[in-house]
Order: sequence, then structure tokens, then C-alpha cells
Amino acid sequence: MQIQTLQASNIAKPQPVQAGFATQLVQAVGKINETRVNATNKVQAFTLGTPGVELNDVMVDMQKSSISLQMGVQVRNKLVAAYQEIMSMQV
Repeated sequence: MQIQTLQASNIAKPQPVQAGFATQLVQAVGKINETRVNATNKVQAFTLGTPGVELNDVMVDMQKSSISLQMGVQVRNKLVAAYQEIMSMQV
């Protein structure tokens, strides 16, 4: 019979707690807002003539903001549709 020593590397480490769906959703909405605020600040800086702020940077940030908002609206629409489908199920 062979006895193996217990080593610390063989012990399973607990997995970190993953954030819930609501937390992920709040973070996503925060990122959407962050891109909108960033784009708005770039527009204001460009309008005021701040050195180093180029028109192409402003346009790219505005597009990023627009696309992230559209994505957020689509996710919301999918969530509402899924909720309505679940609520219409008979138990």
C-alpha cells in the first residue's frame, strides 16, 4: 500500500463568487452611460477648441456611444420579451 502526502497544490481552491445577473446588468448600463458621457465631453472639448481634440476622435466616440446605446436597447427588448413569455406560461 502506498501513501501519498497531501500537498497544498492538490487541494481544490474555492471558486470566486461570480456576480449575479442584476450586477452584470447594472455594470453594463454603467458602461453605456460612461461611453455617452465620454462622447459628450469630447464634443464639448472640440466645440470649445481644446487643443488635441480632433474631429475624427469626436466622431468615433459618438458612434461608440450610439452603438452601445442601441445594443442596450436591444438587450432590454429581449429581456422584456423573455419576461412576457415567462409570465404567459401556464403553471
